[in-house]
Amino acid sequence: MTITEFLTVIAQLSGLLFIVTSMLAMGMSLTMPQIIAPLKNVRLVILALLANFVLIPLLAYGIILVIPLEQSLQIGLIVLATAAGAPFLPKLVQGAKGDIAFGVGLMVLLMVVTIIYMPIVLPLLLPGVSVNPWDIAKSLIVLMLIPLTLGLLFKSHSPDSATHWQPVMNKVSGLAILVLLVVGLGLNVSNIISLIGSWGFLALLLFIVGSFLIGMLLGGRQPGIRSVMGLGTAQRNVSAAILVSVQNFSGTNTLSFVLVAAILLLLILLPTAKRLGVRQRDEPVSQTAV
Repeated sequence: MTITEFLTVIAQLSGLLFIVTSMLAMGMSLTMPQIIAPLKNVRLVILALLANFVLIPLLAYGIILVIPLEQSLQIGLIVLATAAGAPFLPKLVQGAKGDIAFGVGLMVLLMVVTIIYMPIVLPLLLPGVSVNPWDIAKSLIVLMLIPLTLGLLFKSHSPDSATHWQPVMNKVSGLAILVLLVVGLGLNVSNIISLIGSWGFLALLLFIVGSFLIGMLLGGRQPGIRSVMGLGTAQRNVSAAILVSVQNFSGTNTLSFVLVAAILLLLILLPTAKRLGVRQRDEPVSQTAV
């Protein structure tokens, strides 16, 4: 096994560990009514769906029209734009001191819609693309929904034990994402360097910043909700995007582009979430209002 292969395994394992422990921690800290309550706000749900599944694909299409990208990079941007519901969102919401219940509820909502949305929309936007919804669904169900459900069940049956283990899961997930970030940077440094100064790098920056601003603008006036909308709209479901890229565009630069986007999303949104958290450190976090 080469060093690169070893580091790739480490990155994959740390990514899996991060997702699973994050979902367990979220489940142990919340109840199902807390997750569902913010989603009863119909206006909020409609705005979230509008942002993620209409405005973000339009933003990606506009960037492609303005910036001359090579075809495989155009495809990568479109794939990212159609993939929402990222498992990293609750961790960003924690950093931003946003409404965690709404963050988890929004993540689940976007994830479920993505499973239905991608197989329908991608073949229309990218003729010749074949997307199996079950291939996307099974990884998201196993890695996200099942651990979240187990955490919720554990909390409902043993609240004291859940209170004890939830911080442990948070620490493990924090360590896992640190390892993933460091190893991911090391593995993709050549791809990142090759994109710096290119149209592809500029396109990704515009996409990430534009997506964040769209979410913030549609998030209303309440800081705890607005930060979740901004971060939830900007943080794309890279797992689903990678799956589609591997299945349909192997041998092209599409997968490398998506991997670089994953690293850039972390590098941009992690400090952004921290800054948002500092700004609203002394503000109470509400659960439902827009």
